[in-house]
Amino acid sequence: MSAPTRADRSVPLPDLDPGADLAMVDHAGEADGDPKVAGDLEAVFDVPVAVSAVLGRAKLEVRNLMKLKPGAIIELDRKIGEAIDIYVNDRLVARGEIVLVEDQLGVTMTEIIKPDRA
Repeated sequence: MSAPTRADRSVPLPDLDPGADLAMVDHAGEADGDPKVAGDLEAVFDVPVAVSAVLGRAKLEVRNLMKLKPGAIIELDRKIGEAIDIYVNDRLVARGEIVLVEDQLGVTMTEIIKPDRA
């Protein structure tokens, strides 16, 4: 018997009919049929990501920025009560609201932004 070729070791892809209902295709199971759980992602739990909550933006010339003193007010491009933008690694992923929890400021997500994939 000959050794398997590279093509023989590949995982076959399911045949998808362009008109088929893709919701019926189960891609969540392992080879043994067990569903995946959060523990399966343990390898990526320690990957650092940068999360930013942007209250608003303002443009200032450097000379005006240097003139700012403690207590100065900068007008942002958002109004009170408007949703803030939540970025992960410089990508907009959600919108949310500022919350106060035991004298600490936090952010709660109210809307997940789905990326437009071309």
